[in-house]
Amino acid sequence: MEERRKLSMEELGRLSVQEFKGSEKLPLVVVLDNVRSLHNVGSAFRTCDAFRISKLYLTGITGTPPHREIHKSALGATESVPWEYAEHTGELIKQLKGDGYDILAIEQTTNSLPLQNFKADSSKKYCLVFGNEVEGVSNEAIALADVSLEIPQSGTKHSLNISVCTGIVLWHVYRQLAL
Repeated sequence: MEERRKLSMEELGRLSVQEFKGSEKLPLVVVLDNVRSLHNVGSAFRTCDAFRISKLYLTGITGTPPHREIHKSALGATESVPWEYAEHTGELIKQLKGDGYDILAIEQTTNSLPLQNFKADSSKKYCLVFGNEVEGVSNEAIALADVSLEIPQSGTKHSLNISVCTGIVLWHVYRQLAL
């Protein structure tokens, strides 16, 4: 039986920050709509790096780099992932819609689509909007969204932590659009 061992950093063959910046990205941006926890912001950076997301937008009260708490969970992804701050989520979403993005609010709504039923189209550009830890995606962002997606859950809790939710949704879309 073959020995099982962890791969070294060199064996993983990851891109350098410079190579990452010059690499092709998914036609996908992420908006953090008033996310309070700086650890969740850092986790979003790290997940966006993992799946080569084009850009991360931080809106409203969402903290921005440089910050020690963001850096702690981002582990350097604030240097590789392009990001921008926008004060108003709704104005940003209107701008992204004007730039041809389909807006996907990740939220439980009266007409949300279960995530497993969402099929990404490689000819489109997508914007995924993730919301505040307590209030979720703002009503304004939901009203502007083309579709609401939700992760079906079977337990007693009503939602997942935003960092977990971001990972699940980005993985689902990445699998369909992978470079």
